[in-house]
Amino acid sequence: MEDLTPELLHWITRAIEWCGIAIIVGGLLFGTARFVPIVLSRQTTEHAFRRYRADVGRGILLGLEFLVAADIIATVAIEPSLESLAILAGIVAIRTFLSLSLEVEVSGRWPWQQPSAEVRERQSNK
Repeated sequence: MEDLTPELLHWITRAIEWCGIAIIVGGLLFGTARFVPIVLSRQTTEHAFRRYRADVGRGILLGLEFLVAADIIATVAIEPSLESLAILAGIVAIRTFLSLSLEVEVSGRWPWQQPSAEVRERQSNK
């Protein structure tokens, strides 16, 4: 039974990673599917482009959360060493920076800030 646990955790980690990848790809496809008809109809694309970036950004954000979770499981449960912990810290720092950057890009504000009146109005028009 003890020999089975690392193998099982390895497969669980891989499944979570694949879910993260699928979410990122799905967000890209979803955003593209909403964007292309607007571009082909030659309507104003400024709003559509902002919405496209937001859709893709949300997919990337959610996918990154899954990838970070998989990295944490792999480091803590499968290979608990100082070297793997240092690598995990670097990966989490980079992905956290990317997540914060994408959050600002998508929402137009820092996660801890209240939305401005303009942002609230844009969100209510969706």
